[in-house]
Amino acid sequence: MLFPAFPDAAALIGRIALGALFLTHGWPKLKDIRKPIGFVKGTGWPGGAAFAILFTLLEFFGAIALILGFLTQTVAVLFVLEMIATTIFQKTKMQGKFKGGFELDVAYALFALVLALLGPGAWSIDRLLGIA
Repeated sequence: MLFPAFPDAAALIGRIALGALFLTHGWPKLKDIRKPIGFVKGTGWPGGAAFAILFTLLEFFGAIALILGFLTQTVAVLFVLEMIATTIFQKTKMQGKFKGGFELDVAYALFALVLALLGPGAWSIDRLLGIA
């Protein structure tokens, strides 16, 4: 082995980084929830308003939970599912407008999957509560 492994540090860094990324998406949506609702409804996506609200809440509150290491694996799986949904949305409803624009969603999904598999690490609320 070239370097020792530090899975707890990796989990902490990963949680903070992905949480911060989602927080920067969720906060502006939460400040004016009508914008994401209007956008998604305008595309004709079934259940657009509900999805916009759920994704906004996940991106804001889920991001905070991830940063703190609270329900880490559950939140990470929800982010994986959200990013799969947004990738499908982009390819079906935004067809042609963002050619190749789904890579970031896929990267976020894979990042969240790594955290779901890695777990919250030692420095987390999950560990303090004994649920990790």
